[in-house]
Amino acid sequence: MKLTKLILFLTCIMLAFSGCEPETITPDGGKTEQPGQTPGTDEGDGTEGNIPTAGYPAGAFTTADVDDEGIRYMWDESFIPEITIHITADEWNKLLKRYDEFQHNVDYFHADFTYKRGDEVIFIEDGGLRLRGNTSRRRPEGNGGQVHDPKNPDWHHCHFGINFRKFHKDSAHTVKGIGKVNLKWFKDDPCYVREVYCYNLFRRYGIWTSAFSTFCRVWLEVKGDPKKAYLGVYNMIEPIDDKFIEKRVEGKFESDKGFLWKCVYGEGGPADLKSTDSYKFNWDQDNGINYTYEFKGDEEDFAAAKEQLVDFILKLEGKGEDSFYKWINEVCDVNFLLKTYAVNVALGMWDDHWNNGNNFYLYFNTTDKYDYKVFFLPYDYDNTLGTSSNCGVISDSGRHDPYNWGDSGLLMERMMKFDDFKQIYKDALKELADPANDLFHMNASVPRIKAWQEKISPYVSNDTGEDMWIEDKPAGWGNHGEYRLMDTGSNNFFKVKTETINKMR
Repeated sequence: MKLTKLILFLTCIMLAFSGCEPETITPDGGKTEQPGQTPGTDEGDGTEGNIPTAGYPAGAFTTADVDDEGIRYMWDESFIPEITIHITADEWNKLLKRYDEFQHNVDYFHADFTYKRGDEVIFIEDGGLRLRGNTSRRRPEGNGGQVHDPKNPDWHHCHFGINFRKFHKDSAHTVKGIGKVNLKWFKDDPCYVREVYCYNLFRRYGIWTSAFSTFCRVWLEVKGDPKKAYLGVYNMIEPIDDKFIEKRVEGKFESDKGFLWKCVYGEGGPADLKSTDSYKFNWDQDNGINYTYEFKGDEEDFAAAKEQLVDFILKLEGKGEDSFYKWINEVCDVNFLLKTYAVNVALGMWDDHWNNGNNFYLYFNTTDKYDYKVFFLPYDYDNTLGTSSNCGVISDSGRHDPYNWGDSGLLMERMMKFDDFKQIYKDALKELADPANDLFHMNASVPRIKAWQEKISPYVSNDTGEDMWIEDKPAGWGNHGEYRLMDTGSNNFFKVKTETINKMR
């Protein structure tokens, strides 16, 4: 088995640097066998399927660039860490009942956790477990009104949020100092790689405002049950919060004393940075409501933070061309922002600020109303790489004009009116698509995805009975089901997108 995987890895490396198109490597019927591991059995040693990770190009942002042991430990891509959730039947039933009462609740429930990486096991007693997701949130067991059935449980995939320090703030309730992680199942991604690939590409291109993510395996043990449930392969993602800012202060944000906002298509409509209507703004009250602009700080700071963001929006909309050009260069790193957005568009991210007024964070690095630097933080990239939808002005995320990606987001709309800004953006797209770079081009992307799939395929089958194999296709609800990531024919998304970029005026 190890010899086979070594050969596969060496083949991927040769393809990545050959300059020719790789052969079609679509999974055989999409189904994989489970060597040496069946769903629900005991965990391994955290190294099964382990293969060397591909090197990063010059200028990439990796865990080595963060002076934080926990980041380097938890998001070490050479491992498949294993997380077991241990929860009492009483707490689990409370979680199910609360979901039935209010699906979008943000309540935490008491649970223990085992984190295993290689030979090292870390046990955390009495941390917090919650459900996550907006439209993707699900009941993790059974149907509405049902309680846990220890003899015949009906498990479902769902997103989890884990806060090791929810009930105890000491360092013992962390994994090497990391207090929170988000666990995301591969909803609408039969290929099991889209969001992992996206965050990886941001970092490969030096976009340090992107979260770290990697694969992990997840078990759930309801205490007293005859066996624990194996939930399969998940995406383990670094949360965007105050700790995220702190770990990137030096040489990046420069200060962690500013204001952080989550911006989504929420109760007040799209986060298009056009309207300052008061109902669009609120602080994070942990009430399960998604506000358009949600302040991720203390209530006592909300008024000052709101004044700052409102001032930014008013200037973004109200300044004349000359004054806007000078101002936007003062309040943000224009080159970095445009490179960030080039990655966003290359990935086919239509559910974003520019097109749908959705899925980004803003961080202002001071509390001063006028004197600050603002940073755009990318967020939530599962509906990408050919999973297209008729949304806004976009119907085909592979062939749509990258210069006119949307008509919602005012920030990019105004920046695209300047030739030098447009040139930075164009150059970034060309750089991403260049086959000489180990970035977005098909010859680089396919071997990278192949290596990931080889790594996780033995562990995809799980006790939910859902998403039991890897398939090379986008989400079934999309309007362009022909796109492929592994098949290198005419419908390969990387090939189509590269052709679109190279045709730009």
